[in-house]
Amino acid sequence: MTDHLQAVFDMLGQGPDRPGDPAAWLRLEQEIGRELPSDYKSIIDAYAPVQLHWHLCLTSRADLGEMIRDESQTWNEWRAWESTELAPDEDPRVFCNRPHIVFGTPDGLIPLAVTDQGAVIYLAPEVHGFPDGMVVQGPDGDWAGYPMTFAEWLHRYLIGEEMAGWGTAARYRGPVLLEYPASEPGQPPRKVYGPERGM
Repeated sequence: MTDHLQAVFDMLGQGPDRPGDPAAWLRLEQEIGRELPSDYKSIIDAYAPVQLHWHLCLTSRADLGEMIRDESQTWNEWRAWESTELAPDEDPRVFCNRPHIVFGTPDGLIPLAVTDQGAVIYLAPEVHGFPDGMVVQGPDGDWAGYPMTFAEWLHRYLIGEEMAGWGTAARYRGPVLLEYPASEPGQPPRKVYGPERGM
């Protein structure tokens, strides 16, 4: 059985030397009313803020609360998607087993990451019966449920599976590109590559 968290670390290599802060995570979790998965917190502590493979943006723990509030408020205010006819495998109410979908609440969808193409990756209370599964709202407004942990979702994303909406599979050759924000205004982002991964 694949250890997806270790597989992610193996693909991304050594991140910046930033210690985790359990107290800061606890404050954020108290604010949103639920615990975040330990694999997600480990990845954020090790690498964020970073953009992976040109598109996937992982927000730092310090900015995560603001991102959760902003994304959740936007989606809670914009309910037009609920009137769209969705097939059961494309309807988050069906695969999350919820009569209504809310955002940013303990029993709702919690945004964890975004892509620069407009997809949002959420933590859900359940997906197809799997606790703490992943839900993706794709750039075209489509929804997909993934009954797996964040580490498995990210591992599959990094190896090129279709994990960020329909038609998003992209197999990049060579090591994973990690882009870190510039340390000073006017400077370019710092680009590093993970270890060779045989792709």
